[in-house]
Formats: sequence, structure tokens, C-alpha cells
Amino acid sequence: MHILITGGAGFIGSHTADALIARGHRVTLLDNLHPTVHPNGKPSYLHPDARFLQGDVRDADTWRKALEGVEAVYHLAAYQDYLPDFSTFFSVNAVSTALLYEVLVAEPTRFKVGKVVVAASQAVMGEGRYRCPACSIQGDGDLFPDIRLESQLAKGQWDHTCPACGNTLQWQPSDEQVVRPCNQYALSKHSQEQIAIQLGRRYGIPSVAMRYSIVQGPRQSFYNAYSGAMRIFALSLLLGQPPMIYEDGRQVRDFVNIADVVEANCLVLDHPDAAYQVFNVGGGHAWTVARFYDTMQQVVGKQLAPRMEGQYRYGDTRHIFSDTGRLQALGWRPRRGVEESIGDYWAYLTAHQEPREILDYAEKRMRRLNVIRQSGQAE
Repeated sequence: MHILITGGAGFIGSHTADALIARGHRVTLLDNLHPTVHPNGKPSYLHPDARFLQGDVRDADTWRKALEGVEAVYHLAAYQDYLPDFSTFFSVNAVSTALLYEVLVAEPTRFKVGKVVVAASQAVMGEGRYRCPACSIQGDGDLFPDIRLESQLAKGQWDHTCPACGNTLQWQPSDEQVVRPCNQYALSKHSQEQIAIQLGRRYGIPSVAMRYSIVQGPRQSFYNAYSGAMRIFALSLLLGQPPMIYEDGRQVRDFVNIADVVEANCLVLDHPDAAYQVFNVGGGHAWTVARFYDTMQQVVGKQLAPRMEGQYRYGDTRHIFSDTGRLQALGWRPRRGVEESIGDYWAYLTAHQEPREILDYAEKRMRRLNVIRQSGQAE
């Protein structure tokens, strides 16, 4: 099968390409090599048997060129950031997806794509599902809080509270029925999901949306702020600079290994029951940010006390953890733990000679745009 992967030079795209080629598929990679992710141009880790095209997924002619002879598409190209350039999120993530279907529908005899898999995100679920430990005893159901606003975060009040009794809410696993996008990235990804599933169904193009949790492993960009805790903590330990842990470090996250994500991507390509479905792709274990950092120190054999000063990134969720039961029903399960992800990423990081200023690059940019803020209560 001839398969196109957009964002193919990136983290998830390149690993997926390697797996597909190992299975005997022909692969074309399309990527715009954005300098935030690829400051040194085309990466050396791309599979030598993959055909590479440089281009923008917001351009119809680029799609037409890339789709020639293609039988399946992984649309993994995405804009991920905390920055307030709202229109970019929608043009890259949502409009490009609409354009893909527009090209396929306009020329059905020229382009015969039998499966489209799009990269959605856990962020679509927003703050996720919660319960009140007191009110739930009385029979009240689940709660889905809105994004935390500046009026709350500036006071260092990190947790969601019950609107009825004021108790701190307890997070619950969130399945695919939870749709509460709260920021520009999440909104654009929900739009992308809907475009793929609804247009795919309407025009008979089997389509799948994969809501990835926080994917970890080698080839993550050293420069992209959205790479998150793995990047920040590993670079901090490597360079001997105490990392910043935002809020109180007790926020819950869902980390999933890149190899498990690749297996999920390959599974839905061929599985007939995957068509027109949305799937959570998570790691199966909940981690607090502070525990994740402690574990990283143990795995890499370095100790460095973190900074915890009551700072926060405006737009972060408090807790989020994915229920992956729907994907597991197809035969998939996460098989690799956080320790393996850390070890693989550390080996990748230490094999590269990157400038020392990369640790501060993304943080300074976010501070300049008022994404990182200071609460009135430092820990």
C-alpha cells in the first residue's frame, strides 16, 4: 500500500513511517520543515526508503502532488503551541483537513484513498471528567468544569471545586464522549475531528481520529515548548539548571510511549471497526508532574532540586487522564512505561550537541507573550 504521512518529518510521523515501511508499505512524507520544530532542516533520522516532499498542507496543489497514487493518509501535520496566534491553529489543523477532503471529493477518479487517520488530541476533552466526593454520595453525577480563569489562578487556587458544596473535585478517567475543548489548540483539534469523521462518513472515505495523550520518546523537538515536561526536565538535568515545576506539581498527566502510539496508528489502518471512530491513545497510568520529575531523576541518575514558585501556564488543564477502553477493544494496549520513555529520550538527547540556550528559548518566548504567569502564592 502507498501511504502519505503529513508532518512526516516530525516525531510521531517519522516513527509511524518507519513501522509502515517495515511492514512492506511505500511511504511518502510531506512536511513544511517549520523552523520551530526543524531548525536544522530535514532531519537525518528519516527512513531512506521514504519519499520526501516539502510543502504546506494549507495549499491545494501541494495536496494534489502528494496524493498521487496514495491509498491511505495519516494527516499528522499540526500546529501545537501555547501562543495566542489563534488563527494559525485553525488554518493548520482544521482548514488543512477540510482541504484534504475537498481535494479527494473533487477528483474521485484521480484520488482513491481508502483510509484517513487524523491526529486529534486529548486536549479535546478539556479539563475532563470530575466527581465531587461529597455530592456524589448523594447521587449527583459527573461534573465537567470549565477552564480555570485568571481570577482563580492568580490566587494560586489550582484545583476545581464543587459548585454545590465547595469541596475539591476528584478527577476521573475521560472517555471519547467527553468533549470540552477549552483553548485554541483544543478547539482546532475538535474541529479537525468533526471534519474527518463527518465528511469521511458522508463521502464514503473511512476516517479515524486519534486523540493522543502526551506522547514521549526520541525525536521530540528540543525547541518546541509544547513538547512539555519531558523536554524541560531532561534539558534541565543535562545542563544543570533547576527546572520550573508549574502550579504545585500535583497536576495529573497521561504519558504514552511513542512505540505504543505507532502500534495504535498501524492497528486502525487495517481494522474495519475503526472507521468513523474517535479513539483515545493514552499510557494507562496517571502521573503527577512532580512524580514524573522524581522518576526522571532516578532513571538518568541525576539529582537537581526543582523550582516551585507558584508560576503557571495560562491555558493548562489541571488534571486529565484518558480512558482507552475503546481502542483496547480492538486489541491494542499500552505496553511501555514512563521509565522506558525517559530512558529512550535521554539517550537521544545526550547523543545530540544542541546549544545551551535551547532550554530558555521557549520559556522566554512564552513569558514575553504572557503565557507564563505568576500567582500571588508561591509554594
